[in-house]
Amino acid sequence: MGVTKTDNFTASQNQIAIVAKVLGHPARIAILQQIATTKGCICGDLVTKIGLAQATISQHLRELKSIGIIKGNIEGTSICYCINQEKWNEIRQDLEAFFNFEICSSNDCC
Repeated sequence: MGVTKTDNFTASQNQIAIVAKVLGHPARIAILQQIATTKGCICGDLVTKIGLAQATISQHLRELKSIGIIKGNIEGTSICYCINQEKWNEIRQDLEAFFNFEICSSNDCC
């Protein structure tokens, strides 16, 4: 985000933007939904369930891991992923605070 002069914005604004960028791909949303609805950790099933190549899934997992919303544990030759509940709740609170701004509700705003 170097060109956008992130220093001009609050830490909260920068954090929401980073999260929004990572969540801005439908494959990542599908991966999160799959992981969240699976009891326990999920390993190699993502390729079959999502229908994308292993390399593509791995790239999306790296992006999700970069914001801490998922965590992985090595089990044998594979890495199994689960939701990082603490980070999930933090992101939820940040987005709720963002969407709780009062907006102009009269007809003469625009």
